[in-house]
Amino acid sequence: MTNKTDTPSGPAALLLNAEDNVAVACRALDAGETLDIGGLQITTQQPIGAGHKLALRPIGSGHTVLKYGQAIGMASRAIEPGEHVHVHNLDMADSVHDMAYGHAYRPTEPVPAPLTFQGIVRSDGRVATRNYIGVISSVNCSATVCRHIAGHFGDAVLAAFPHVDGVVAITHGTGCGMGGNGEGLALLQRTIRGYADHPNFAGVLVIGLGCEVNQIAPLVDTLSARDPGMFAALTIQEEGGTRETIERGKALVHAMLAQADACRREAVPLSRLSVGLQCGGSDGYSGISANPALGVAVDLLVRHGGTAILSETPEIYGAEHLLTNRAATPQVADRLMQRLRWWEQYAALHGGDLNNNPSPGNKAGGITTILEKSLGAVAKAGSTGLMDVLEYAEPVATPGLVFMDTPGYDPVSATGQVAGGANLICFTTGRGSTYGCKPTPSLKLASNSALFERMSLDMDFDCGGIVDGRMTLAEAGEAILQLMIDTASGRQSQSERHGLGDNEFLPWQLGAVM
Repeated sequence: MTNKTDTPSGPAALLLNAEDNVAVACRALDAGETLDIGGLQITTQQPIGAGHKLALRPIGSGHTVLKYGQAIGMASRAIEPGEHVHVHNLDMADSVHDMAYGHAYRPTEPVPAPLTFQGIVRSDGRVATRNYIGVISSVNCSATVCRHIAGHFGDAVLAAFPHVDGVVAITHGTGCGMGGNGEGLALLQRTIRGYADHPNFAGVLVIGLGCEVNQIAPLVDTLSARDPGMFAALTIQEEGGTRETIERGKALVHAMLAQADACRREAVPLSRLSVGLQCGGSDGYSGISANPALGVAVDLLVRHGGTAILSETPEIYGAEHLLTNRAATPQVADRLMQRLRWWEQYAALHGGDLNNNPSPGNKAGGITTILEKSLGAVAKAGSTGLMDVLEYAEPVATPGLVFMDTPGYDPVSATGQVAGGANLICFTTGRGSTYGCKPTPSLKLASNSALFERMSLDMDFDCGGIVDGRMTLAEAGEAILQLMIDTASGRQSQSERHGLGDNEFLPWQLGAVM
């Protein structure tokens, strides 16, 4: 039997709360290792992967397993100290919490001297973090035309317009074969409207086929006014076909470039930053390092008057009490609970349940149940009051921490956040996500240093130092806030350097396909 406890690179395992009956391995543990965890001498009964859980004391069959001081499930059989705790011996449990709406709400104290970033102020006063021209399809039938137009404006053409970040095609797989009214069409129209109105687009060209259900005219009628020459709409059938539309579209976009290139950055208060919060490819460290570090940065952002958008409703299931307890009003808390009840019904309608959410990658990384995943995911929302709850892709107008109802699938969720006005995305990952999100920059925060080193050209920040003691949560949060400021001011994220983000527009599709 060996005795391998802490090393110069950090602890062998972490006890996250004094009430927990499991700890989290900080490295791969061999069978027979004896560890000092919170004053307990624990000998591992089998190999345990990094990020996975091991029992600290006997846990009887049917008894609650605690992590973060919260229930993450119940033992499906008796578990002995030192055993690996995962899908083979841990089951989902009912989530039962005291929903004392708003009892933990405290108004956020603003900082006396708010920070600034270098943003692009549009003529209507809205602030952009990027300067794109968008070519947006109303229907899948016009997607290829949009891509041909945007593809024309490569590096050689754009070299003459150094202050334009690019021309991006926003395309999707729907827009027809759907009801002419109802939730499905309304959701798509709201999402496209949010992109067409987004301040990160200096100019927009919308293209339809002509006979689709999602007609251009109702969309155009609801858009905010843009500067003269910076908005246009085409229909392929009226232009005479695909080739004619492509040539006409190229000319319209080219005419927008000079005006877009005239934009310059200037100092604006941090209150003009709206950050979408995402986590994907999570692992056992996500709720220990990257998510709580992002939560610290969110608290700082909110104190500076900024906005943070928490989403992924299925991934707060079981941890909703941590949000309702700090809701600014009972109405805000009630709206959140209404959305969770809708999701329970929606999942049941399709023969599923919300505990199906942890993916194979999540489980390989040490996450067992949706309760465990949700408790870690909510940590990225920090500790300030929950100020509003919105439907998918609704415009976000309330500063502070808000919640937007979205699926847990990251591209669909982030699409809703950007449609709502997010001009920056912060995306935590433990397994390794490469997600880009044009026209909004996307930052990747790695939960562990091994991932950061393995995928260094895709990750923007290493939160692994929190696990091994090289960095405190407070230090990481301050560094992430500064990274937000730098990126909002024009510094490219890693996904932008690789040209990612052209294919990730993915509106939430609801309703029957006709």
